[in-house]
Amino acid sequence: MTGQQAAPAIDVQGLRKCFPGNGHAVIDDLSFTLSAGDSLCLLGPSGCGKTTLLRLLMGLEAPTAGSIRIEPALAQRMSYVFQEPRLVPWRTCLENVLLPLELARQKSDTSSAYALELLRQLGLEDRLQHFPAELSGGMQMRVALARALVTQPGIILLDEPFAALDERTRFRMQDLLLELKSRLQLHYVFVTHSIAEAVYLGDHILLLDRSGRARDHRAIEFAGRDQLLKLTPGFNAVVQGYSQLFSEMESDTAAAPGTEVRP
Repeated sequence: MTGQQAAPAIDVQGLRKCFPGNGHAVIDDLSFTLSAGDSLCLLGPSGCGKTTLLRLLMGLEAPTAGSIRIEPALAQRMSYVFQEPRLVPWRTCLENVLLPLELARQKSDTSSAYALELLRQLGLEDRLQHFPAELSGGMQMRVALARALVTQPGIILLDEPFAALDERTRFRMQDLLLELKSRLQLHYVFVTHSIAEAVYLGDHILLLDRSGRARDHRAIEFAGRDQLLKLTPGFNAVVQGYSQLFSEMESDTAAAPGTEVRP
């Protein structure tokens, strides 16, 4: 007898989003599921609706049509990392990270120790009392990531969080995210413009075209993931496959004059 299949962490069906005054759909007829324990990376050209999809998942925007279902226990434990750090300028690095715990009245010695450990893992242990204006842009994004993780969310939505980081730090953050996913049973939906980053971080990749429709959605399976994986023929074959899909989308757009880029 087979066990009952676990409900998906995220189930999106027939999703459509139009903004007032604009009859064009930013997201159009989009359906996908994210299984329990999995991660999803979003790829697509600029203006295809990736950020809008994150905002819809977070409940910051309401869909025009279709449905979004998030497993209830996970829906109560969601965090969001924006493209910009959005730190409180008059609070220190540590105080910014602790802010969600204070607002939820969950601050304790244990949670404060966890915040300190996150900042150590992110290479910010010597910046605890610095204010945002005293931090580089990359450091500010690391503070924002720690702030999103400090509540130990079940789902975290990330909008190009590593784009402003130098390469070594970006690789370290990628590995930290994978480690937290494994250790904390963390789900994430991760927006990136880097094909290699999406292939490395995603259990699944959803590729959107300029119309906000799914061009491709597939599972990405490797025996294990560390930075050496990026040097293997199998990894690079997947990256090249997605590069080809992008080239095909560009050709389709060029063949359809007047194609509008959505916000």
